[in-house]
Amino acid sequence: MAEKKQYQKQGQQGQQQDRRGERGAGQEAVPAVVEEILGRTGFRGELTQVIVKVQDGFDKGKTIRRNVKGPVRLRDTLMLRETQIEARKIRTKIMKGAFT
Repeated sequence: MAEKKQYQKQGQQGQQQDRRGERGAGQEAVPAVVEEILGRTGFRGELTQVIVKVQDGFDKGKTIRRNVKGPVRLRDTLMLRETQIEARKIRTKIMKGAFT
């Protein structure tokens, strides 16, 4: 009986791993070229928001907005682990208090 339960558990784990693979969790990184630098973002300005064009993979040719940590220049190549999620737009600064 214990052997059957272990076998069933192993079979279920194998099915879960296959499902994760179908969603793309184990895919390779996809190259994307920086086309435009939009500005700094993050609580302390530690991120740079850029527009990149995906060079390979399922979304080849798609332009998306991404946040990048570290130095970045135009025509740099970024290796993206996923290309489905896009970063939020940078909001304009709202001046409060004496500046309004």
